[in-house]
Amino acid sequence: MPSDVLEEFRDSTALMSDSSVLQTRMEEDGYVFLRGAIGPSPIAMARHEVFCRLADVGEIAEPPRDGIFTGHSERVAQSPDLGNFWQSVSEGPALRRVTHGPEIQYVLDMLFGEPPRGYDFIFLRPGVVGRFTFLHYDLPFFSRGTQNVVTAWTAIGDIPTTEGPLFILENSHRFDDLIQPIRDIDYNSKESPQVQMMDDAVEFARSRGSRLLTANFEPGDVILFGMTTMHGSFDNCSPINRTRLSVDVRWQPASEPIDDRYFGANPAGTTGIGYAELNGAKPLTEPWHTR
Repeated sequence: MPSDVLEEFRDSTALMSDSSVLQTRMEEDGYVFLRGAIGPSPIAMARHEVFCRLADVGEIAEPPRDGIFTGHSERVAQSPDLGNFWQSVSEGPALRRVTHGPEIQYVLDMLFGEPPRGYDFIFLRPGVVGRFTFLHYDLPFFSRGTQNVVTAWTAIGDIPTTEGPLFILENSHRFDDLIQPIRDIDYNSKESPQVQMMDDAVEFARSRGSRLLTANFEPGDVILFGMTTMHGSFDNCSPINRTRLSVDVRWQPASEPIDDRYFGANPAGTTGIGYAELNGAKPLTEPWHTR
């Protein structure tokens, strides 16, 4: 990455227990970056749980905690219903302890200034070498109930910049020319909103006088950002073929209306087919580079 477009996140860890200052930081930056918001033990247990499930279908080598991709998969043969398989992985108790546990509840309580509610439908992302995500906004996909929605992205293990961590386009929450058309979407329309930027991220950042913000993530680091903050993930270029593991969950104030597609025992998800719609439901041998 060229040095002129790459910068580290501003660290807000010291503000974690100050609700008003945390809210101000979110308004200023469009994100809040917190080191070690979730303790090492829950993270280690979640990582082990997820990678053991992927080891069972031949995708992760022993020992599972290392997350080394084998290059092959028996997932389809063992679990033909890929949506059900991925839902069962995504609902593992150790993973849910991370995604909806007391630490992240506390952080969102501070950010909203009132009790939060996490979406039941989560996005667990194991990223093998070569995978990346284009720049995109989360609006309007998760905001039919309320637009006061925040994404909580958590590193489930070390994710150095060489292994494809999340990055944010600096000041993208102020790009009104891109955001307003998304806000104006008619949800009954068949048209798809332009929320994903297929352009080269470096050149796009330069064209906007912006930078790509990221970090060498450590286990339990969390970044919170709003629906109008543009983000993506870098290529995983692990020299040891390690799989990057992260999870992102949407949160909103519990007092506000919900989008029922993402709540309940069997949430329908964005397209109505539940966990089968997610990239994570695909065997790790299948390529992807989408949102």
